[in-house]
Amino acid sequence: MKRLFILFLICFQSFVFSQTNLQSISYPKNISLDTLLTDVISIRAITVSPEFVWYAADKNRVGVINLKSGYKEEIKIEHDGLTLEFRSIAQTKKYIFILCVGTPALLFRLSKDLTQYDLVYREEHEKVFYDSMQFWNEQEGMAIGDPTDSCLSLIRTHDGGMTWNKLTCEKSPKIIEGEAAFASSNTNLISKKNCLWVVTGGKKARVFCSNKQGTIWTSFDTPIQQGSSMSGIFTADFYDKYHGCIAGGDYENPSDNLKNIAFTSNGGKTWSIPNNVLDFGYTSCVQYVPYSNGRQLLVVGSSGVFYTSDTGFTWRKVANDSSLFTIRFISKKVAIVAGKNKIVRLRLN
Repeated sequence: MKRLFILFLICFQSFVFSQTNLQSISYPKNISLDTLLTDVISIRAITVSPEFVWYAADKNRVGVINLKSGYKEEIKIEHDGLTLEFRSIAQTKKYIFILCVGTPALLFRLSKDLTQYDLVYREEHEKVFYDSMQFWNEQEGMAIGDPTDSCLSLIRTHDGGMTWNKLTCEKSPKIIEGEAAFASSNTNLISKKNCLWVVTGGKKARVFCSNKQGTIWTSFDTPIQQGSSMSGIFTADFYDKYHGCIAGGDYENPSDNLKNIAFTSNGGKTWSIPNNVLDFGYTSCVQYVPYSNGRQLLVVGSSGVFYTSDTGFTWRKVANDSSLFTIRFISKKVAIVAGKNKIVRLRLN
C-alpha cells in the first residue's frame, strides 16, 4: 500500500509539474508594445504587409507607415467638401481601397504610396452605411453594409476594384427588422478558402455563410448577446474554413462579460460559448494568431487586450489599454493594433 501511495504521489507531482510547464510555455513570457503613431485620430480599419501598415481613419485621413524605417505618410481625401469617416480598408498587390460610413457611401482606390486616388463607387441613401470590405484575390472583392431594404447591402467587384455593383436582395442575406452589422473593426466580413461569412447584431445576432460567389446565403443562429440595438456580433475571424470565432457583446454595457464570445468547428453551422466566466466585456476585434493550430487568439475591447492559447478556455490580460479597436497580425509573433489616437506594434515574445 505504501508503495502504491508513493507511486501515486510521484505521478501526481509529475502531472502538476507538466501542467505548470505547459502553462508557462503556452503563454508568451513577455509582451512588448511600441507606439508607431500618436495623434488626435480614430482608426478602426488597418491592412498590413510584412513591411507596411495602411490605416483609414476619421476626418478624411488615410496613411501608411513603413515598419522598418518608421517613415510615415498621411493624406486627406477631398471630395465635394465632405467630412468623411473611413472604417473599411482592403488591399491588392497594387492598390489600397477605403470606404466611408454614412451617406454618400464613397469608395476610393489609392496607389500604395498614396500619391494618387480615384473614386470608384458612390451610393446615396438615407440608410446607407458600409461596415467592412475584403479582397480574396486580385480581381474579386466585396463590401457589406447595413440594410437599405430587406437585406444587408453587398457591393461586389470582379475587375480588381475598378468597378463595383450592388447585389439585389434576391442575392443578399435577408435580415429581420432591427438586424444590421457593426463597423467596429472592419472584421464582420471574413473570407477563407472558398467561403465567405458575414456576422450581424442588433435584434438578431447571426452568421451568414456563402461560397465565394456570394449570391446564395445560409444563416445560422448564435448564442451571442442580442436583442437590443447595440448588442450582437461585432467581430469575427476564421482560422480555416471550419474553425472560427465570433465576439462582441453589449456596446452600451461594456463591462458585461456574458455571452460575448463563441467558437465553431464546423464552418459556422453551430456555435458554443466556453464554459467559463470571461475576464473581459465588450469586444471590438478578435484575430487568430497565425500558425497556432487555431488555439491562440487576441481580442481587444473595453477591458483591454487579452490572449488565449487554449481556444478561449483561459485568457490572460496582456495590456490595459481599452482604447484599441482593431488588430492585424503580420507574423505569428507580431500584431499591429490601432484605435483612438494611436497605432501600436505588439510583440508576443
